[in-house]
Amino acid sequence: MKRFLLAAIAAAFLSGCATAHMPVTGFMYGNVKGPMTATAAPEEATRVGRASVRSILGIIASGDASIHTAARNGGIREIHYVDYESQTFFGVLAEFTVVVYGN
Repeated sequence: MKRFLLAAIAAAFLSGCATAHMPVTGFMYGNVKGPMTATAAPEEATRVGRASVRSILGIIASGDASIHTAARNGGIREIHYVDYESQTFFGVLAEFTVVVYGN
């Protein structure tokens, strides 16, 4: 019984729990980009701002991927549209980035 319990705990910790928001997933690697939101701004966006969060094994996660932080990082006052980028590596490392375009 102790062996079974130990094996179950080890499997849970080694199963690769680091995830990021993705409409599709890859078993070994994922690199996905997609839209979040858009406005009806008539002019072309001239600035880009990014903000990211990272995770290790789904146990440790840190960062600030808010739209507000991404806009501030790019010096953007008027947001035109927002995209996201998401990457995972073998279920061990994950990164989620918000990309804001505007002026």
